[in-house]
Amino acid sequence: MPAKQYLSECKQFIDQSIGQFLPGKKTYPESIHESMHYSVFAGGKRLRPSLLIAAAEAVGGNRQEVLPFAVAVEFLHTYTLIHDDLPALDNDSLRRGKPTNHKVFGEAVAILAGDGLLTQAFILMSQAASMPGIPHHYILRAANELARALGTTGVIGGQVVDLESEGKPVDAETLEYIHIYKTGFFFKGCIRAGAILSQATEAQLGALSQFGAHIGLAFQIIDDILDITGNQEELGKDVGSDQDKDKATYPALFGLEASKAKAEKLVEDGIACLETFDERANPLREIGRFFVERTF
Repeated sequence: MPAKQYLSECKQFIDQSIGQFLPGKKTYPESIHESMHYSVFAGGKRLRPSLLIAAAEAVGGNRQEVLPFAVAVEFLHTYTLIHDDLPALDNDSLRRGKPTNHKVFGEAVAILAGDGLLTQAFILMSQAASMPGIPHHYILRAANELARALGTTGVIGGQVVDLESEGKPVDAETLEYIHIYKTGFFFKGCIRAGAILSQATEAQLGALSQFGAHIGLAFQIIDDILDITGNQEELGKDVGSDQDKDKATYPALFGLEASKAKAEKLVEDGIACLETFDERANPLREIGRFFVERTF
């Protein structure tokens, strides 16, 4: 199945259920819940929850069983976007083709909306009763996996180094750290969580971890490229902001062609990590290829 079709199916599966995992928009206090709904339902490809589902299915799991974690992952991702867009960080005005959360609800409510989604994600992941087919220790391990991926030795750490590197000369080692930690760890964490929930063997988990590490870095490199070559309407966010802020990127350090070649090689090597998997891992393989072909 082509990646776009699989991702479309996963998006539809997630979108038709995601509302039931959030407090209603009119729940008091309304402002915070409206803000949370605004960003969650602003669009998005649902890539990270789709990867979690694809990893679960690659080892024989069931997407319905891991749905609470898939939704939680989207909440976690949305929380990072709301906070990244804030004036104190990236100061972006457009996200998914719409004004960013703080532009609509103000900075204070936007911060709290991100906090609310982060908290709601861990409420979902800790409700073992909603996942009766999964042993509790696997649920705990998967939640721990995602917490580590997002912490100060993961996404938050990468964000800090990214901020501290703005306007400064950055070497290849620092740039790779930023990309692996800021973006790659979350992709890998989603893949590992899906596999853990579906009781993958340690060998399977190791291979999937390598795959996730490779495609996570490739995804961010392509993001860097699209910030230069992409179409703002198609991307749904400001284009050229990396250059405007003098941020560390692969094209800035290595050039466009070398960056594209690096991303392609990463995906190729990542897919090779799945050689022991059968056709159930084909969605992962196709998503990896999609990462370097995408224009949005």
